[in-house]
Amino acid sequence: MTTIPQPPDILSPEFAADPYPAYRILRAHYPLLHHKGTDSYLLSRYEDVERAFREPVFTSDNYDWQIEPAHGGRTLPQMSGREHSVRRALVAPAFRGRELREKFLPVIERNARELIDAFRDAEETDLVARFATRFPINVIVDMLGLDRADHDRFHDWYVAVIAFLANLAQDPEVAAAGRRAGEELAAYLLPIIHERRAAPGDDLLSTLCTAEVDGTRMNDQDITAFVSLLLAAGGETTDKAIALVLRNLLAHPDQLAAVRADRSLVPVAFAETLRFTPPVQMIMRQPDADVTVSGGTVPAGATVTCLIGAANRDESHYARPDAFDIFRTDLTPANAFSAAADHVAFALGRHFCVGALLAKAEVETGINQLLDAFPAMDFADGTAPAETGVFTRGPARLRVRLTSGEGARGRAGTA
Repeated sequence: MTTIPQPPDILSPEFAADPYPAYRILRAHYPLLHHKGTDSYLLSRYEDVERAFREPVFTSDNYDWQIEPAHGGRTLPQMSGREHSVRRALVAPAFRGRELREKFLPVIERNARELIDAFRDAEETDLVARFATRFPINVIVDMLGLDRADHDRFHDWYVAVIAFLANLAQDPEVAAAGRRAGEELAAYLLPIIHERRAAPGDDLLSTLCTAEVDGTRMNDQDITAFVSLLLAAGGETTDKAIALVLRNLLAHPDQLAAVRADRSLVPVAFAETLRFTPPVQMIMRQPDADVTVSGGTVPAGATVTCLIGAANRDESHYARPDAFDIFRTDLTPANAFSAAADHVAFALGRHFCVGALLAKAEVETGINQLLDAFPAMDFADGTAPAETGVFTRGPARLRVRLTSGEGARGRAGTA
């Protein structure tokens, strides 16, 4: 007789240490589970999470309370209909195509190079502290045309906002800190926004101040809320994505060697990392009618927690889902950064992440420059670091031993 395990608690220390065994239990035995601690319904199977992202019955009305207080205004993820399509059309051009390639890719490349230069001669470093956690924020600050000297302030603000969004246990101090960060960021930005409206430059903030679609322009609150969203979502997720790609490749030396030999595999490694260890582990939705899914019915108005980390390891959707494999045939790298993706790390449908191609450009640039700078790289203590976090997840530190190109050539010359 097979004993059915108890339902996992996503707020437990065991889950925080390693959620993947819990995800297996949820998919197998509790595909729909009402979790009392968060008062939400957990979805863990790929087919159900995909539906929650694609079908209009699953709204993002939950963001009214979940993210708006921290951002200080309505943002793209909580909009729908014409409001969503117009606002997305106002901001999307900066994050794709010619605008991204010609205006912002040089910014990305310069920031990666400058950060790597600071530890290029080091024998050992923490790639999270010295690179991953600083790189995307530096890029966003430069894209917006803001003062780099305020990097630490931006970092503190985005950490507080992300903590607000990840506050599943509803800690009042965390909530207050998140709201305060949003207010401080808005107060910092408003005088700069007024300056850019009067004398726009060639930066993203000026673009946001002057863009117009169908007679609609962004007001001050629209812009401060979007910048807050960009710092939080673009900083936290890309930070963790870079660290996770490196961690996963270093843990699989044969695949790292393949990527070094063929750099067209860098975006493939990123796509597989998004599936295997997604930086964002869960996203919430709110159905506006009763919806039947695997395991039962979600009532209208309830909060649904879509477990991305569980869906992306669903054995009914992927072969060997618990293996990191950049050569797998059931993931399509060409689609991985579009709304046609066959993973759910960027969500899907109308709310597919507007910054996915920016993240791709940052991760590709960062990984390629690190591989160019250091022809040998491995874990400093010989083991892969653990991941931390529940809502978002990644290694807190990534200490590596480094061999620079100069060092490698020097040793080869004296051999």
